[in-house]
Amino acid sequence: MPVLKPTNFVGTVTWLGRVGEGLASAPADQLDAGLDGVVGEKHAGLTRASCSRVTSQYSKGTEIRNTRQFSLLAAEDLVAIATAMGLASLSPALLGASMVIAGIPDFSHVPPGSRLQAPSGATLVVDLENRPCTLPAREIETAHPGFGAAFKPAAKGRRGVVAWVERAGIFRLGDRIRLHIPDQPVWAHLAAARRG
Repeated sequence: MPVLKPTNFVGTVTWLGRVGEGLASAPADQLDAGLDGVVGEKHAGLTRASCSRVTSQYSKGTEIRNTRQFSLLAAEDLVAIATAMGLASLSPALLGASMVIAGIPDFSHVPPGSRLQAPSGATLVVDLENRPCTLPAREIETAHPGFGAAFKPAAKGRRGVVAWVERAGIFRLGDRIRLHIPDQPVWAHLAAARRG
């Protein structure tokens, strides 16, 4: 029996971006993803230096597996974040997004270990929910003075996910991306582990 189950949830790629030296990403029509991420992109690499997100496991700067090669957002969440901030719209480029997908409900909370597969066969493995931080707030403040501080609370539970490349290939604008989920029950001790 397969460990990963294809679902009926299929989203559409509505935006692609490539992160340069800063946080902001530049729009692209397609992304050529190798096993180490998008060639020449800031978040590419098989490994990365650990950051504040994993200080409970490693001292900052420790070389670890790069599970943050892609930053993915839901188109629906971008609208909700902009609305909560009081903006008419919010560019995914300001959030350093790699990809925006429309049509997969509650996208920021798809199970870790899920796969997102493109028609080319290119496949991403979802690592974790991408929690809001202050870095996008700075980019937003530059583009929309007076609104940067509103980002973090507006984006809570809507920031998307980070992922890494399991199978190389091309992601294109308009691609239909199918969600595959792990075939396993929720861990019965999850609530206790969170309290711990």
